[in-house]
Amino acid sequence: MADIKVLTLVGSLRAASINRQLAELAAESAPDGVALTVYDGLGELPFYNEDIDNDAAPAEVVALRAAAAQADAALVVTPEYNGSIPGVLKNAIDWLSRPFGNGALKGKPLAVIGASHGQYGGVWAHDETRKSFGIAGPRVVESIKLSLPAKVLDDKHPRENAQVAAAVRDAVGKLAAEVS
Repeated sequence: MADIKVLTLVGSLRAASINRQLAELAAESAPDGVALTVYDGLGELPFYNEDIDNDAAPAEVVALRAAAAQADAALVVTPEYNGSIPGVLKNAIDWLSRPFGNGALKGKPLAVIGASHGQYGGVWAHDETRKSFGIAGPRVVESIKLSLPAKVLDDKHPRENAQVAAAVRDAVGKLAAEVS
């Protein structure tokens, strides 16, 4: 079986963020035949501007769209900032939604998971992310939900929590099963 390629977008730019750690765990524990690539260029994207979204689009935009086009699915791992989507992630959604109706993730399965310091683990941001991506073109897999309050991790890497590691592995497996 050919590898299923999953593009992983992390909504936090901080190198040691819990969500980056969750993304790393997802990549490490992916089932056989599934390869996750954590995309590191979201912080380099210019703010979405239709005036520069043309044949001479910035290299950072071209790279993001190419990574999305090569993927079979996408996993978004994000915190919640002030009850909503981190700006860097919303900006990526805007770039990936173009050309309107035919973005690079159009029709591909996408799941949203993550952790946040709030008591609900980022549920609002995850719901908003699903909604925005749903409008942008991917096929959001609503049944894959994992919103962790950061305190569950007790200041340890997510891989040190067997339940969290199993939940992340399960989410990746379910996402891969959605690839047709």
